[in-house]
Amino acid sequence: MSAVKNAYQLQAQTVIKNMKKRGINGYYAADKEEALKTALSLMEKGSSVAAGGSATLTEIGLLDYVKTHPDEYTFIDRKAAKTPLEAREIHAKTMMADYFLMSSNAITKEGELVNIDGNGNRVGALCFGPDKVIIVAGMNKITSDLHAAYKRIRTQACPPNCMRLNLKTPCAATGFCGDCLGSQSICSQFLTIRQSRYEDRIHVILVGENLGF
Repeated sequence: MSAVKNAYQLQAQTVIKNMKKRGINGYYAADKEEALKTALSLMEKGSSVAAGGSATLTEIGLLDYVKTHPDEYTFIDRKAAKTPLEAREIHAKTMMADYFLMSSNAITKEGELVNIDGNGNRVGALCFGPDKVIIVAGMNKITSDLHAAYKRIRTQACPPNCMRLNLKTPCAATGFCGDCLGSQSICSQFLTIRQSRYEDRIHVILVGENLGF
């Protein structure tokens, strides 16, 4: 095991221990392949599954697996909506899903989950609705505290995300946060999950690789 991998594993153990105090279940996967196996082991076959926008879920192959195995999971695809009414109906189904899949923009050493959202569908489902939430995050998302978490998100996560989505925001043009208030801003909602009141609802898989933004 490399020194970096060894450090990741030790750091993950600390974070997982702190998440447990907060009612959040934590797991460590050494790589993408193990992360995929761990996620699937947590998902009961025959269940309905929804997801928030996430480069990490794509990178480990979880979204592709769920979408291509309709005999195992019913995927609630928000991209299937053709009208605003259909979009609302799909979001309503998402809130009643058995599982909601996502990543986290940042996770503090103390086990807090920190996210910024544009439409609010992702942080809304994390807060309340789906029976279970499965979060997959690379160890590059770990920060020392809440201040560092929000700084990381606005300087490292939001610019590439806005570029990926072809949005006209200051960070997409310059690479730096402009604290914008435009209609295309993806920084409309700031959410910190301090703890989960519901046992076994939130599951976080920390991966010993750099994943997502």
